[in-house]
Amino acid sequence: MPKVAFHNLGCKVNAYETEAMLQQLQAEGYEIVPFEQEADVYVINTCTVTNIADRKSRQMIHRAKRRNPDALVVAVGCYVQADPEGATAPGGADLIVGNDQKGRLAELIAAHTSSLLDLKAPREYEALALSDSPGHTRAFLKIQDGCNQFCSYCLIPYVRGRVRSRKPEEVLAEARRLSEKGFCEVVLTGIHLSSYGVDFSGESGGAENGYGTALRCLIQKLAEIPGIQRIRLGSLEPRIITEDFVQALVSCRKICPHFHLSLQSGCAATLARMNRKYTPEEYFEKCELLRRSFVHPAITTDVIVGFPGETEEEFRQTRDFLERVSFYEVHVFKYSRRKGTRADRMPDQVPEPVKAERSRILLEMTEAQAGQFRAYYFGQEAEVRLEEPEERNGETFLTGYTREYVRVRVPAEGHTSGETVTVTVTEENLA
Repeated sequence: MPKVAFHNLGCKVNAYETEAMLQQLQAEGYEIVPFEQEADVYVINTCTVTNIADRKSRQMIHRAKRRNPDALVVAVGCYVQADPEGATAPGGADLIVGNDQKGRLAELIAAHTSSLLDLKAPREYEALALSDSPGHTRAFLKIQDGCNQFCSYCLIPYVRGRVRSRKPEEVLAEARRLSEKGFCEVVLTGIHLSSYGVDFSGESGGAENGYGTALRCLIQKLAEIPGIQRIRLGSLEPRIITEDFVQALVSCRKICPHFHLSLQSGCAATLARMNRKYTPEEYFEKCELLRRSFVHPAITTDVIVGFPGETEEEFRQTRDFLERVSFYEVHVFKYSRRKGTRADRMPDQVPEPVKAERSRILLEMTEAQAGQFRAYYFGQEAEVRLEEPEERNGETFLTGYTREYVRVRVPAEGHTSGETVTVTVTEENLA
């Protein structure tokens, strides 16, 4: 029985696809072993969102090659799609597999044949699904791939292709399988989740019925599956937050009030250079709509500092905007030049030390905001879905998340992973 080891880099979509590929090879008779062990085949699902992601992808490919020079090293995904020559340079991968060929991984390994995504050809959603999610109590559910936005800093439309949506009946069938396995919380993921359904033509819930309609309809059908108790949404485009969309979420009691709205900058001029299709004021209105509709929802975001041309004044506008919105969590990224994007050719590239200092300032500020958000729940009862064990001061606890994604710990005795409990939140039991 050949042994195969997997390593995943990057986003939640990659994590989903890695698990699906693992199950695919397991069904073909491969024995799954940890990446640190010697294996006959190593599969690295790569990422190219930043230069650091590229470097980590190359490092893991080379590490696998050094671990067993006789093994077949397979590099899969976004970095491979962006730089196939780099992935297969001396000491690199023996086989490369593009983003639309992951469902054929076993076949391509057997034939030792590389295959990359043809970005010019129209594609349907690739058949790649999970039958289980071992070791987890939440299950990720990928419903969409590709992106049509072409933000000026981003390679993803070039390495993932255009928007492709999974058919509703396939999503629902997978959700039912996961529910039957005992998973009562699903997290909807996609490369550009808000675009789900814009590629449907002539189907109910498609693009002709408005942006967000297909996603809204899918959520309503998922909520009808008896075993599904929580539905959590991945990253959303601010433009999808309309009165109709939000009221549909409010009426679905299984929706978790935890919304990740991608921002990237709080400065209108910077957003325009990024080719983001909203202004800070429009974004603020979306946050206010969510806060009027839900009781203390968790709103999280991403911000890029040091984008080409970002002046001190533009950075100040972003900092002030983050203070005004007061997010639960902010993921701060230093701008990373990506060859082939418009931003790479822009003048006034910001020096690395300036990016680092701006990142430090925002992280310090937003950490305080996160503490304020959690403090709101002190003394209140919350529903917590228990997930992972944790050792603390010689005692064993189970940690889990509220519907707003606040992490809480409870003593493990008398409880099991996967259980939902009601807990009074205190400063001491925050995990």
